[in-house]
Amino acid sequence: MVIKLPKSITSDEWKKLILKTPKKDKQARVAFLLAYGSGLRLSEVTNLKPENIRDNIKPPMIEIKQGKGGKDRQVPLPKGWKQWMRDVLPIKKTGRSLERNFKRAVKEAGLNPEYSFHSLRHGFATRLLESGVPLNHVQSLLGHSNIATTSIYTKARPIDAIKSYEDLFWNGIYRIY
Repeated sequence: MVIKLPKSITSDEWKKLILKTPKKDKQARVAFLLAYGSGLRLSEVTNLKPENIRDNIKPPMIEIKQGKGGKDRQVPLPKGWKQWMRDVLPIKKTGRSLERNFKRAVKEAGLNPEYSFHSLRHGFATRLLESGVPLNHVQSLLGHSNIATTSIYTKARPIDAIKSYEDLFWNGIYRIY
């Protein structure tokens, strides 16, 4: 069985993507931020209501009601969240329209054409793991029932494994030259 690894958008790619998303298209910009900054699925973005934003508590968060599998969960409010963004909710664009907006921005930014809207969510998960957030915490934030689903993200960036190898064998105690 071949496991298809997730295609995760990086922080640098995120910056390029958002710069290519028209400023006047506030709904697309907010949708992209919710997926990349909080790990929301496309359906969760389109179902989000202003009352799900809990910015009056510490830490501020988003309540996801009836996510995939009918599960509720809480996720962090993305960094950079502004009050005007709440006013854009609920997003009136369809999932298909947001996917087209995303693909257009990816093309204009010169990013991997294999990226999909879901690559934003993958980027969220990958960033957390690269920052040392424990796997079970990432599982909770993503709303995965099975930690094996979340563990796929640990395999998604083989460059990290190569770097660990280099640190140990090229720069570490095994260096003999």
